[in-house]
Amino acid sequence: MNDSRKPSGRQKESGAPPPSPLRRVLFVCTGNICRSPTAEGVFHALVEREGLAARITSASAGTHGYHIGDAPDPRAIAHAKRRGYDLSRLRAKQLEAADFARYDLLLACDAGHQRFLNRLAPPDLKGRVALLMDYAPELGLTEVPDPYYGSAADFEHVLDIVEPAAAGLLAALKRELK
Repeated sequence: MNDSRKPSGRQKESGAPPPSPLRRVLFVCTGNICRSPTAEGVFHALVEREGLAARITSASAGTHGYHIGDAPDPRAIAHAKRRGYDLSRLRAKQLEAADFARYDLLLACDAGHQRFLNRLAPPDLKGRVALLMDYAPELGLTEVPDPYYGSAADFEHVLDIVEPAAAGLLAALKRELK
């Protein structure tokens, strides 16, 4: 008996576009307690606000394992909280070789991190490494300065420049996902 309602093994053409692929972003700084968790928290909030959490994920890591398992610096948490970002759930982790395959973009906070990532990246995955500030060219900055040894103003400055970079990154990813 030939039943035309039986699945043929092929998907029906519905006219709807196929679901967009997931994009995974990793923010990278030295110890993963100031800059990269701030970038992760800001970016995550923007992604959530846009309703894209099912399609865009993010994380952060440090080039070094100084603070593995620690929460972000209390000053980073406090300054981010004042702007509505919650970093308290984050814990420091160290970059792993598998991260180059796990993430579509590995965004360095400064040129030193970018060099570190490029040295470790498999040759066919080096194109996944970039600077976070590439996504805010209007600021004319290439690096997110380390606020660790600085003042409250330095943590605010990090937020001041990470916010437009995160927004630029999200805009770029949204164009890719269309």
